[in-house]
Amino acid sequence: MRHYAILRLLLAAFFLYIAWPVIPSASTNTELIFWGGWLLFLVLVIGANLATLLQMTSPPVMEQEQYNELRRDNY
Repeated sequence: MRHYAILRLLLAAFFLYIAWPVIPSASTNTELIFWGGWLLFLVLVIGANLATLLQMTSPPVMEQEQYNELRRDNY
């Protein structure tokens, strides 16, 4: 479902909006590692949802079952 991917992208953008002012103030090595990992995870989330939007991957199993039920009802 496209709207789930769009909602996940909007949520990721909101989290980035909240975190962006705090990231430059990281001073210790532990903070830098944390924010680096956080940004890496954010990039993975955004990439996965963009791949779903562009239909580069198959939808999650939960959404596939719903699609199959709709397709079964049409035939």
